[in-house]
Amino acid sequence: MVIGSFKAYDIRGELGVSLDEDIAYRIGRAFAQILFQRYQQASANQDSELATLKPAIVIGSDIRHSSEELKQAAIKGIVDAGVDVIDLGMTGTEEVYFATSHYAALGGIEVTASHNPINYNGLKLVKEQSKPISADDGLAEIQALAESGQFTSSDKSGALQLLTDKSAYINHLMIFIDTDKLKPLKLVINSGNGSAGPVVDLLTDKLTQAGAPIEVIKLHHTPDGSFPNGIPNPMITANRAATQQAVLTHKADLGIAFDGDFDRCFLFDETGEFIDGSYVVGMLAQAFLNKYPNESIVYDPRVIYNTEAVIDAHQGEAVISKSGHSFIKQVMRESGAVYGGEMSAHHYFRDFFYCDSGMIPWLLTIELLSITGKTLSELVTGYINAYPSSGEMNFRLTTNDAPAIIKAIEDKYRSQNPSKTTLDGLSLDFGDWRFNLRASNTEPLIRLNIETRGDQPLLADKIQEIEQWLAAQGAMPA
Repeated sequence: MVIGSFKAYDIRGELGVSLDEDIAYRIGRAFAQILFQRYQQASANQDSELATLKPAIVIGSDIRHSSEELKQAAIKGIVDAGVDVIDLGMTGTEEVYFATSHYAALGGIEVTASHNPINYNGLKLVKEQSKPISADDGLAEIQALAESGQFTSSDKSGALQLLTDKSAYINHLMIFIDTDKLKPLKLVINSGNGSAGPVVDLLTDKLTQAGAPIEVIKLHHTPDGSFPNGIPNPMITANRAATQQAVLTHKADLGIAFDGDFDRCFLFDETGEFIDGSYVVGMLAQAFLNKYPNESIVYDPRVIYNTEAVIDAHQGEAVISKSGHSFIKQVMRESGAVYGGEMSAHHYFRDFFYCDSGMIPWLLTIELLSITGKTLSELVTGYINAYPSSGEMNFRLTTNDAPAIIKAIEDKYRSQNPSKTTLDGLSLDFGDWRFNLRASNTEPLIRLNIETRGDQPLLADKIQEIEQWLAAQGAMPA
């Protein structure tokens, strides 16, 4: 059979079309068989860290109604492969990242579709030490085995253990801040009826126990797989209104919102203004460099001016990486970077196994607000004024393909002799402004980001110029 739900970095598909319980079983079994064979080879050779691991796979699932059934199907596949399973219950993706390393497991699976429509679901996979698995690093092998069904038989079934206690994970999150430095703050936290609610409760309890003067207004807090307030995706402008209004109504210092599996964190200032992810990257880079001078910071090439300026001003080492979690994590491991950030609201931390977390960013933000005595708008306004940007704009392709459009726009600006990089799509830098144009990995879209050095009128002019040019190429705003 052909399983069409495999993507570049994970597995995601429409229920009953490209993802069902049989497919989840096949994926679980293939994943377990491949990881267990690697473990057995390492044990026989006695020359690998793999041999020190526990021959088990951790698994969790989000709140979607289909997630538990898919998880149970994957569990059956794993135990039929003769590998033990640690079931974490209902979790966010970062809990699987944590548990994979905490329990020294062979790998981990989170059943989630994050912010995708309600008729979708998926599986995110990691191997030992919470390392990502991508199409060119194991995922294609898993797909081939799952599709062929040529599984090896096992002498015994794996054992299943239910471990839903989150204490170790919560305690680990708390190492990122000094609660003694926290000042009185009022927060609005919108969990989007996703998986974040229970973790928010545990974290706010910890803050209270530590004597932190933090007041929390919880919005859309109860996990509910029917998503009565819409799919939790704060990247959609219309989905921000509830958080923005609550910040204003309660006169809060900060608004926080999550997607369904809370691996992304979105921030709103005290006026209810949504803070673009690229400026959050700069803010967190500054927070880490204040604590850890001269460390490396990893960032993606879509929007760079502000991040590079912050890193330079605080004597950090700037390390650029192609966007996408597998690339960011690899570059962070290679450079030993303390923090990595993407404008898409993914934030990665060396002390969280080089993985992304949606909970650590807001904890760091309340610490930074407390230490500086500034509001969030005061912290980021300087960034925004110094390096205004368009935010990511998506254009749906109607005629030309993405490579043709990217080549044509390079030709259009060639005479202006911009500096050029192709690390991730096409980036052209003209000195006082730059843009990045890249193709989506999963949809017939191209994504555009434009930024300038302190020149808002120039930004507006270039947005209009490139939008009109793209329209002439058959690429219309999505």
